[in-house]
Amino acid sequence: MRRPVAGWVGLRYLRTQRSNPFASFVTLASAVGVGLGVAALIVVLSVMNGFENELRLRLTSITGHALVSAEGGIADWRPLRAALAARPGITSAVPVVELEAVLSRGSELAGAIVTGTDPGLEPADSPLRLGMRAGALEDLQPGSRAVLLGDALAARIGARVGDSVNLLVPTKARGRGLESRIRQFTVAGIFELGVKDHDGTRALVSLQDAADLGGLGERVAGLRVTTQDIFAAPALVRDWAEARGDGLRVRDWTQDHATYFRAVRLEKAMMLVLMSLIVGVAAFNIVATLVMVVNDKRPGIAILRTVGFSRGDVVRIFAVQGIVIGWIGVVTGVLAGVVLATHVDTVAPALERLFGFQFMPGDVYYLTTLPSELRWGDVAGIAIVALAMTAAATIYPARRAAEIAPAEVLRYE
Repeated sequence: MRRPVAGWVGLRYLRTQRSNPFASFVTLASAVGVGLGVAALIVVLSVMNGFENELRLRLTSITGHALVSAEGGIADWRPLRAALAARPGITSAVPVVELEAVLSRGSELAGAIVTGTDPGLEPADSPLRLGMRAGALEDLQPGSRAVLLGDALAARIGARVGDSVNLLVPTKARGRGLESRIRQFTVAGIFELGVKDHDGTRALVSLQDAADLGGLGERVAGLRVTTQDIFAAPALVRDWAEARGDGLRVRDWTQDHATYFRAVRLEKAMMLVLMSLIVGVAAFNIVATLVMVVNDKRPGIAILRTVGFSRGDVVRIFAVQGIVIGWIGVVTGVLAGVVLATHVDTVAPALERLFGFQFMPGDVYYLTTLPSELRWGDVAGIAIVALAMTAAATIYPARRAAEIAPAEVLRYE
């Protein structure tokens, strides 16, 4: 019977704070602070998740989710590709040839990675197709000597559509010299994938032209694999390669781009710590609120102790107040954070128009809008941590109230 009474008294104390304007203000500020902190955490993590997904999509636009290769290349790659494409979970397997080259136009030189691909085997929703700014992927026909350049690479050598460029590929060391092949290609298009590593170094040619340039004949360097679930790609492709036992090697996106995603995880962790400080400050406000209530209710606490309330009952009375404040702030923050995170694409432009600035200037960033991906696991984790922090904030004031000696207080009443 005592626990419900303790809760009822705690809620009554919370309602009677309206008679003390300053205490009411601090209580409101505490709830608002918790709500702002929770909402900010949800929005920031959602935007960081959006950036991570967008970065992952752009980084794997050329390299795929995994690359199956073999020492010296793959000669009979067609049945291998058919077996890969037929495996559940794999959406495409495209033969590729990659060569390190020097790209030149007149006196301008730039290092490049020449990637040979077959447009007919590229999926309809391939990022390569979607990233074309001029020309089309179908321009890469066998023997056409057509090349598609990343926009940053084209700008570096001053190349435009229709210009002729030379590709020089070192093929084999002979003595102290270096044997190389040089071919003239025509710029058939420009692409932009939104990643400096691709746009500033990649040149696309047809699969046959790349094999000829590298002296591979009918061989290809490997098969670029795309899966339905990018996170399942490493295990899925490796299990298939190990089951075949043909000496195939597998390299996946987690190895090729590990540095990028370590940096993103570190940034997310730091943002989480920094934004959690807002909730921490609000929790200290709850401490201040409850300390003021304890000082204001000393006579009432003494009377409660004399009528039979234990120390534990007094602790529960003030714990209820702090937990209610925390719940109000967390629920409000979750609702606000979810709404903002799911409407970033409309809220961000409205703020840009209102304040006259851009979150993502086009001359600095490849992305001109803020991407966002709301993950309910993040929302639940933030809410639980915020509730735990606000509950912990009640410990000191509640214990202080429980230590009040009724005789000392009532002696002067």
